[in-house]
Amino acid sequence: MIKKFLILASFLMIANCSFAQKAEVENAVNQLAKLMVSPDSLALDKLILNDLSYGHSSGKVQTKQEFMHSLLSSESDFVDINLTDQTVIVQNKTALVRHILNAKTNDKNVPGNVKLHILLIWSKEKGGWKLLGRQAVKVN
Repeated sequence: MIKKFLILASFLMIANCSFAQKAEVENAVNQLAKLMVSPDSLALDKLILNDLSYGHSSGKVQTKQEFMHSLLSSESDFVDINLTDQTVIVQNKTALVRHILNAKTNDKNVPGNVKLHILLIWSKEKGGWKLLGRQAVKVN
């Protein structure tokens, strides 16, 4: 009986830890979306790893510095971002997040809408979950 109890307790602890990590990743994703609409250089710097690879649906790939510059200079101007159909997979210190990004933009003062499939790669670091990679694909 004690053996069964210990197995059940271990299972519940693992499930609770997994749920907590998933929630932490989801919070990081939400923070990123908010910072893409209202960029803050210090907050972006803390959330993004130096080795960021940020891929756009056009094929353009940006470094951390290029991505941050495009947001902070309003070259990429997100007015509103809505994320749907999100899935999160956590494996040790790596998380993969997929979702559909629906956004209103105002790049170069030209209003627009984008709908993209997004894959985000997050790494668990001392300061929390940090963005390591992003790839976008246009929704057909």
